[in-house]
This record gives sequence, structure tokens and C-alpha cells, in this order.
Amino acid sequence: MSPEVISAPAPVGMSKPDRAHSRARAARRRRIVVLLARVLLLVAVLGLWEWLSRAEAIDPFNFSMPSKIWDQIHTWVTHGTALGSLGEQIWVTLHEALLGWVIGVVAGVLFGIALGRIAFLADVLGPYIKVLNSIPRIVLAPIFVIWFGLGPSSKVASAVVLVFFPVFFNAFQGAREVDRNLVANARILGASNRRVTLQVVIPSATSWIFTSLHVSFGFALIGAIVGEYIGATQGIGLLVAQSQGTFNAAGVYAAMVILAVVALVAEGLLTFAERRIFRWKPSDSGH
Repeated sequence: MSPEVISAPAPVGMSKPDRAHSRARAARRRRIVVLLARVLLLVAVLGLWEWLSRAEAIDPFNFSMPSKIWDQIHTWVTHGTALGSLGEQIWVTLHEALLGWVIGVVAGVLFGIALGRIAFLADVLGPYIKVLNSIPRIVLAPIFVIWFGLGPSSKVASAVVLVFFPVFFNAFQGAREVDRNLVANARILGASNRRVTLQVVIPSATSWIFTSLHVSFGFALIGAIVGEYIGATQGIGLLVAQSQGTFNAAGVYAAMVILAVVALVAEGLLTFAERRIFRWKPSDSGH
């Protein structure tokens, strides 16, 4: 009797491709609904703000209104600012924030990994790190202006001190949370401390580090803006200070809108880079 191939009965209901297609469609619908809800919420808030200002339920001089803010942005884009073109002001602030962000991230990662790997260093430097972290770092901006002058160096320094600590603590925690079995196996295979750090610890801590990058770039922008607000010759922070000095509420809000756009673009680029690097991670189907 020749052997027969007995096939299992097909499952009742949708096949796997159909279920995957249905889930993908549901995810697309959810993204569209979320996007529409965000747009509607923004339109509702701006519309209410405009209506309250025009009805003088809130003081239009102090609170301005979305239409005046848009007019201010349009004026800056088409005719420039008192400091020069708007693009130049954005680039000055962005350059200071990017430079401070890069320096703060590199320093935070190096110190975080080093202290996470070397217990003696962590014991010696730990109290000093805690003391420095307890200092309100915004108040250091005037000191940096005194030290480095009104040029970009003082703004970069302000950005560095704001970026360093969140990156440092995440890198430190990531180095401490590395799977001990991975480290032990690497040592059994003959890996040196340097190879363990480079090939096991740092890759394992990368997700911790990337988590801090999203927040830290916003801190870098804050550092650059605060430094420019205190004393500068160019930049968005100086636009805020000048608008405040002339009681131009629309100018203050317009500068805030521009900064928000810059921050959102930077966040999008970081998210894109993170997804490219962590393509191996399974996506969260619940989001």
C-alpha cells in the first residue's frame, strides 16, 4: 500500500494573508483617524483662540491671535527681520543647538558607558555627578555669556550642559542593564574588556541611548534659545527678546511656532534614523 500524503484541513475563517491584510488596513485606518483628530483639535484650539481674541474675551494685545501670528511669520519670511533674513536666524539657532547636541551626546555616551562599566569610576565620580545634576542648568547661561561672550560659544555651552545629563544617565543605565550572560559568554570566548564594551555593551545600550536623543535635542534648542535671549547678536532667541521688548506678543508666538516646527522636523529625522537602525525589532501592533 503506497503511502498517502494526508493534508491538514484548512483552518476555519480567514487565511493568514487575509488576516495580515486586514490588520494592515486597520492600522492604516487608525493612523488616518489619529491624524484627522490631531488636525481637528488644532483647528478647534486656534479657532477658539481667534474668536475669543476678536470678541475681546481675552486681551488681544497680550494674547494676540492666530491670524496676527501668521501675519508676523509671513512678514518675516517675505521681508526678513530686523536682524536679517529669517532663514539666517533659524540657521544660527539650529547650528548652535546641533553643535551643542552633538558634543553633549558624545560626552554623555562616553561618560555613561565608562561609569557603567567601571565601578571604581562610578563610586568616585557619582556624588559629583549628582551634585552637578541638581544645579538648575538654565542659570548657567548668564555665566557662559560672561565667560564666552555674545558669540555662539556661550549658546553651545548652554546646550551641552542641558543635553549631557539625560544622555549620560540613559547610557549609564543601559551599560548596567546589559545581559550578564552575554558578557560572560563573550569573556569565555576570549574577548577582552575593550571588545566586550564595543561589541556587547554599546550595542545593548543603543536603545537606551536613542530614547534620550529624542528628548535631548529639545533641550539643546532650549539651551541655544535661552543663551540668545540673555545676550546675542543673532538667532531666534534674540527675536523673542526683541519682540518682548516691543510688547509684540505676535512676534513671541511666531518665534515659538518656528521653533516648534524645527523641533518636529528634528524629531521626525531621529525617529526615521531609529527605525532604520532597529529594523530587527518587532513593531508594536498595539500602536
